[in-house]
Amino acid sequence: MMIPIPPEDIREVPTSVLAYVGDAVYELYVRMHIVSRTGGQSGVLHKKAVHYVSAPAQAHAIRILHDELTEEEQTVFRRGKNGHQGSMAKNASPADYKYATGLETLIGHLYLSGKEERMEELIRRIIAILEEEKQGD
Repeated sequence: MMIPIPPEDIREVPTSVLAYVGDAVYELYVRMHIVSRTGGQSGVLHKKAVHYVSAPAQAHAIRILHDELTEEEQTVFRRGKNGHQGSMAKNASPADYKYATGLETLIGHLYLSGKEERMEELIRRIIAILEEEKQGD
């Protein structure tokens, strides 16, 4: 269920809320991607998902994608990356955590703005980047 927020109101949504929504949306897309390609028990599926949803993975992907973002998307990403961090990840550097939060903020912004097509395009690119990286290991 998506509840698009008018453009003039989306700027008033705190970055922490955008990141919270973006985290949930991104993880759901990742889970659906994994389930559509593999079966298995939930523990196995979870281990596969971690490759895509970890802060270092998200940070890596957004660093590659950054130049493909529109000016508005880069601004939203920067707001999320530079916003106050309520907590820090246990298994990520502070820089990676900030970049991952910026990415989640962008995804939340796109989702709540009703820009689902662009959001899905970016998520597909992120998944492709991380799959290419995994094959290179």
